[in-house]
Amino acid sequence: MTAMPTVREQLLARVDDDNRGLLFEHAAWTWAEVVQESCVRSALLGGMLDPERPPHVGVLLENVPDFAFLLGGAALGGQVVVGLNPTRRGAALAADVRRADVQVVVTDCVHADLLSDVDVPVIPIESPDWTDLVAEHRAAGVPGADVGPDDLLMLIFTSGTSGEPKAVNVTQAKVAHPGQFLSERFGLGPADVAYLSMPMFHSNAIMAGWGPALAAGATIALAPKFSASGFLPDVRRYGATYANYVGKPLTYVMATPERPDDAENPLRLVFGNEANERDIEAFGRRFGCVVVDSYSSTENAVIVQRVPEMPPGALGRPLEGVKVLDPETVLETPDAEFDPSGRLVNAEAATGELVNTAGAGAFAGYYKDPDAEADRMRGGMYWSGDLAYRDADGFVYFAGRTADWLRVDGENLGAAPIERILLRHPAIDEAAVYAVPDESVGDQVMAALVVRSGLNPAGLESFLAEQADLSPKAWPRYVRVVDTLPRTATNKVLKRALAAEGPVAGDGVLWTREPRGTSYSG
Repeated sequence: MTAMPTVREQLLARVDDDNRGLLFEHAAWTWAEVVQESCVRSALLGGMLDPERPPHVGVLLENVPDFAFLLGGAALGGQVVVGLNPTRRGAALAADVRRADVQVVVTDCVHADLLSDVDVPVIPIESPDWTDLVAEHRAAGVPGADVGPDDLLMLIFTSGTSGEPKAVNVTQAKVAHPGQFLSERFGLGPADVAYLSMPMFHSNAIMAGWGPALAAGATIALAPKFSASGFLPDVRRYGATYANYVGKPLTYVMATPERPDDAENPLRLVFGNEANERDIEAFGRRFGCVVVDSYSSTENAVIVQRVPEMPPGALGRPLEGVKVLDPETVLETPDAEFDPSGRLVNAEAATGELVNTAGAGAFAGYYKDPDAEADRMRGGMYWSGDLAYRDADGFVYFAGRTADWLRVDGENLGAAPIERILLRHPAIDEAAVYAVPDESVGDQVMAALVVRSGLNPAGLESFLAEQADLSPKAWPRYVRVVDTLPRTATNKVLKRALAAEGPVAGDGVLWTREPRGTSYSG
């Protein structure tokens, strides 16, 4: 059996590499310089951390070179980077720091005020203390750490869309192996430039952006944060050939004014997850590139891949061992059945949870959270918490999170299929479907929509009536039209925040239909 790679080994392969390794604004480093800067950060951290405690370093930074150097230093020296989410505040952020056994937090002046409740040292990278520490260790060599594939490299918190974030154990192999796999799959090499604008405290940036570029020896072009209007100018400025995304960035870029020369750029491939079909196709056509969307999560234990022959609306074809199981019987659900119009007619029976029946996959557990870990690993199998159904040809369709299960008039409905139908309307840019309480029993369907001009209640009614595959029970009872949806820092919609507000207009407008009617008013 081939030994699993480590990020340390991949970095050491670049120690004499004079090709460009990192670009940031007007600065550039070769790969050899990136490795040296990483050695400096590893030595610096080694002098700060108590060797009797877990070598965990909190990092609360945008995508700046120091984040990359700290990550490389941790990989070389055996330290652990704990990615801290800048949308967390006060006691919640302090709890993340304590739960992850962080000894020190590296941040910047912009974010330092968020850490007032943290009871460990906080060092901004602009401070004289940090500058002096970097200078003091400038001549540091490669640390002689004994680092293996199963050793921790990072703790990455889940997005927290369905509850409190959990710290996922990210090992050296969990970054190095997919990095190597993706770089080979996409044919990345030293001539490529990987544009990285997704936040580096999140798994997508590390495993779909930083890792593949490192494995391939490609250049990493860092953007401090994602900007829809800045995306294409950055791609051209850096000569980016590859980019990664998670969530809605394609939607946001597609909402920028279209220009006749949009396709005149070096981008050839964009890889990520959670984009909708409309944007995947339209983005590739507009910018002259290939978009590859895949199902994944921070835990990275269940893999479903898109393939060219997949039917519309499908998530893709699961890898061996990934099945749709009934959580109560632990048996495979029956195949999905569709009527001539394409409507799923056995949703309740066919919908189950996506499960890796072969084991944990790449899931290495949650840090110091045995209860959450046990909930994921039931019966020796990894339960994803994602609902899906499978057609007769083996393709699976996403039905939402387990928390997205709606009970309407005695029938179970998944939120994701309703969202996919709503997104067929050209004026609807984003859709979030969730449950609100019924006046008597069960749930009512509510949708929060981000729309362009030209959609009104009568137009929505006409559109829904034309969707032959939309169950009458799936028609939203309440439609909230808003300018933006509440999101995490990684662009995931916070449906629980919307659901907690109930059927209200909030900062938008509210359209309502009668329980047995089809006409919307508002």
